[in-house]
Amino acid sequence: MEPDNDTLEYSPKELCSRIAVLTKCIMDFWDDGCWGWAHKDVANLLNKSMLRWQTSLARSLILWIDAGSEGELILAWANLGALVEGQLKLFLCVYYNDYRVDDEAIRKKRQLMDPDGCTLERLRQFFNKRIWVCGTNWNSYVELVQNRRNVIHAFKQHDIGTFQEWNETLRLHLSFVRDTGGRLPYPNEYFAGLREK
Repeated sequence: MEPDNDTLEYSPKELCSRIAVLTKCIMDFWDDGCWGWAHKDVANLLNKSMLRWQTSLARSLILWIDAGSEGELILAWANLGALVEGQLKLFLCVYYNDYRVDDEAIRKKRQLMDPDGCTLERLRQFFNKRIWVCGTNWNSYVELVQNRRNVIHAFKQHDIGTFQEWNETLRLHLSFVRDTGGRLPYPNEYFAGLREK
């Protein structure tokens, strides 16, 4: 998996800034602007979601670029993992009417699980089977972030990577947000501005 070519020119601070701005634009639209645009069931589902937390988490990425301790690296991966999970959940919320009738939809004891109740592992499996079969397959990226993020729950030795790896992963994350957000429906004028972020 390769990041978008333009991301190779950005410093970690620039990547954090671009991720924060793009995430805010996406979350702001679906938090407030989707009424009258999205189906009522979708709007109700999104209304329960804490999309503004995604914006705050995206702004928090910059805290980790000059950090140095193992604890800070674990928190940096947890921050990135929460953003990845939020993007996947938003996607399924927006396409909820398609998701809920999909034979592969995530279920627990045969009951459909709403996206906000799904674990990252179940989300990753569903996306790998049903969404990423067309276009860019983000499975290896999501799995990397998931494995690093899950170290926060560990009490035994696990690979947490390095800050250099985390900083480089920001390039992939910007590409991931562009791709995931770009697959969502928007009014033409809104989407035109979003593509420039």
